[in-house]
Amino acid sequence: LEKWPALHVIGKDILIPAHGIYWPIMLHALGFPDEQMPKFLVHGWWNISGAKMSKSEGNVIDPDALAGKYGAEALRYYLMDGVGTGNDADFSEEQLVTTYNARLANRVGNLLNRSLPLLHRYREGTLRKGKPLEITDSDGEIGSAFISQKRVRECCAWMESNQFLLALNKVAAMCWFCDQVIDEWKPWELVKKQDDSGFDAVLFGIVESLRIIAILISPIVPKAAHGIFDQLNWKMEPELSGREARFSLADAEWGRLPDGHVVGKPTPLFPRIEVSAPPK
Repeated sequence: LEKWPALHVIGKDILIPAHGIYWPIMLHALGFPDEQMPKFLVHGWWNISGAKMSKSEGNVIDPDALAGKYGAEALRYYLMDGVGTGNDADFSEEQLVTTYNARLANRVGNLLNRSLPLLHRYREGTLRKGKPLEITDSDGEIGSAFISQKRVRECCAWMESNQFLLALNKVAAMCWFCDQVIDEWKPWELVKKQDDSGFDAVLFGIVESLRIIAILISPIVPKAAHGIFDQLNWKMEPELSGREARFSLADAEWGRLPDGHVVGKPTPLFPRIEVSAPPK
């Protein structure tokens, strides 16, 4: 009973009376006090074209087939990103692909693909902090951190309250901001101008942001988060390999990567899903 009181995840259509009334009465009868009653996380329905999925109607979706087709990580991300907790949503395979490409391939994966090759090309994979940049972050605060602790705290708060869509929106905003920094500062041009400190500061900021982003998305796409840490060559102790303990919110603090840290070789983490156009 270490994790009691439990969080009871349940669909809205079967909450009352069995689970929302009879179950707490049974627990009270067994001697459980009010403060040990389980909490309910009530979710809505995934619909098809506005209609509830039903075996009798034959409009059900096979999650195993989707995971086999697109990968479990793509499916997990879409199911968390595609609907606000407690609301209904229409399931769309096309939207699954769009969400994966937009949020994972074009954002997180693209940051890896833009930053690590530059580090290996110009710094043999070695991070240097350089002179701190004076940038206005996505919360309007001026400093050297690309991701503010305020935004990290907000993301964690949404996660803890099971508002996964809102939490992932925060992560997407972090990725978008990092992309904007790369576009504005153009580190490849800083190299040509022999602005070594500027180049180092931009690349350190992007890689440090990726480290924090990996921690924040680890509950949703754990395999991908491990992949990011592997490419960053971070927390590589054998006893942490593949384990949840590799990611700690206490580590989601800016500046943990040391000067001189060597990142791993870049490999495509989120290859885009290309969908063939239907025949005319």
